[in-house]
Amino acid sequence: MVGTVFSALLLSYLSIVRPMLSQKAVDGFIQNKDQVALWDLTLAMLGLLVGEALVRYVYTISANFLGQKAVLALRKQVYQHITKLKLRFFDQTPIGTLTTRTINDIETIAQIFSEGLLNIISDVLVVVAVLLVMFLENWKLTLVTLTTFPLMMLATYIFKEAVKKSFGDVRKATTELNAFLQERIVGMLIIQLFSREKRERQTFVEINTRLNKANMDNVFYYSVFFPVVEVISSAALGLLIWYGGKEALAGFATPGEIIAFIMYINIFFRPVRMLADRFNNLQMGLVASERVFALLDNQEQMHDEGTIDCGVLTGNIDVENLEFEYLAGQKVLHGISFSLPAGQTWAVVGSTGSGKTSLINVLSRAYPILSGEVKVDGVKIQDYQLEAYQKNLGVILQDVFLFSGTVLENITLKNAEIPFEKVADVARKTGIDQFIQRLPGGYEYQVKERGSALSAGQRQLIAFLRAMVYNPQILILDEATANIDSLTEEILQKATKAITAGRTSLVIAHRLSTIQDADQILVMEKGKIVEQGTHESLLAAQGRYSKLYKKQYQFSEING
Repeated sequence: MVGTVFSALLLSYLSIVRPMLSQKAVDGFIQNKDQVALWDLTLAMLGLLVGEALVRYVYTISANFLGQKAVLALRKQVYQHITKLKLRFFDQTPIGTLTTRTINDIETIAQIFSEGLLNIISDVLVVVAVLLVMFLENWKLTLVTLTTFPLMMLATYIFKEAVKKSFGDVRKATTELNAFLQERIVGMLIIQLFSREKRERQTFVEINTRLNKANMDNVFYYSVFFPVVEVISSAALGLLIWYGGKEALAGFATPGEIIAFIMYINIFFRPVRMLADRFNNLQMGLVASERVFALLDNQEQMHDEGTIDCGVLTGNIDVENLEFEYLAGQKVLHGISFSLPAGQTWAVVGSTGSGKTSLINVLSRAYPILSGEVKVDGVKIQDYQLEAYQKNLGVILQDVFLFSGTVLENITLKNAEIPFEKVADVARKTGIDQFIQRLPGGYEYQVKERGSALSAGQRQLIAFLRAMVYNPQILILDEATANIDSLTEEILQKATKAITAGRTSLVIAHRLSTIQDADQILVMEKGKIVEQGTHESLLAAQGRYSKLYKKQYQFSEING
């Protein structure tokens, strides 16, 4: 910042020296035919040009360096903030919007430093310095020169307001386009399966057309503004030559003054011409900063107010009168209560929308509790340090998310504390190693984005292995064996027995045949626990569980 401001001040001073030297050369040395002095002055002007070029280089480098450092720090801060936001925020915010905030908007903020505020300060300094020298040199010529200045300011204001609106339209359309593309590319399978290509292309064209129109409006304003500015500055030059020529013929002005004023006009109008563009860059940077700071000001964060380092938990889970909601006033869990002893495996069953996954979200501290208590080893889960608590927790979801990278990287999540030998040993004990060895490259096989190179069952196996190498004390399986083939299910069943042994496990399952050996089964309906017991006791009760089991059994018989 210091280097940028200092070089800007120096540039404003150097900009007025060349016209003064030119006036001196014409009036002092050329008219007096002093060739030696003229040669010395020419060398001085050459040195001045080199010096000005060096100072401008320093200014450009320092201003852009400042902008890029700001971008580096701000983008890091934004990403760190995003990773701490509650999942509820991501449920309501398009991913493309966050991408725009983190990349496009922050890049625009850099222009505040490289092309906005500092350039405006530099230009204003130049304009003030030139005006001051011009008035001191010849106030009459200065007033004549400034005759067209009100027109210049009017044109600049109209241009600034018009471009401000078009820039806003460009940013809005860019955000919309990013969000549209991200969502459609992720959901391309659905688009193709339901033959929505034509309609989605039409929607894309509509958004892209709006972006194109906004950009073309921007181009139009620039194409009109700069010729108008050239006409106005040329009119000022014409007035100067007309009036200055009369003054020179009358002996009230010198040829050197006329030449110097011509140079002053170019120096004066050049920053004025750019001032509107500078203001627009500043405004766009401010608009972008408002969006970024609005994101940073969002306090929907997973506040870790816990102070207890739980170490290795035993795994006793006590839930008392638990209530939870995603949206205010719309409860999805109503007074849930149960006690899961350490080391036991409990299952949770129920129809779609009964609250099974919501229960998982609360236990894993992905979402905050509305009311009630969830205790692990007698301590409220929110009193534990979040990182320490989640180290004891292993969650395997039905929809497994894999990152771009190798199988090994997705198992360890690039945790250097988990050696390959441990991964291979756990994989061999569970039988998952056989599947991995069949992949080209084995553990170095590239799974591609979201694990698209693997089947659903293969992704589940990697998720199981990922949970096992982290060795959690509490295990949560959310429909982890759904929608897989019988061979993969056999491997998963073996892996499930291995991973649940000696651990507190909560298993959500649609396939009731997979949880018959559970110590207890919770039956949920409309956010409440309506039944609890073993497989045999629930069948004997002839209640909700019995009906679900009979329906699945009959369905299996029909499709068997």
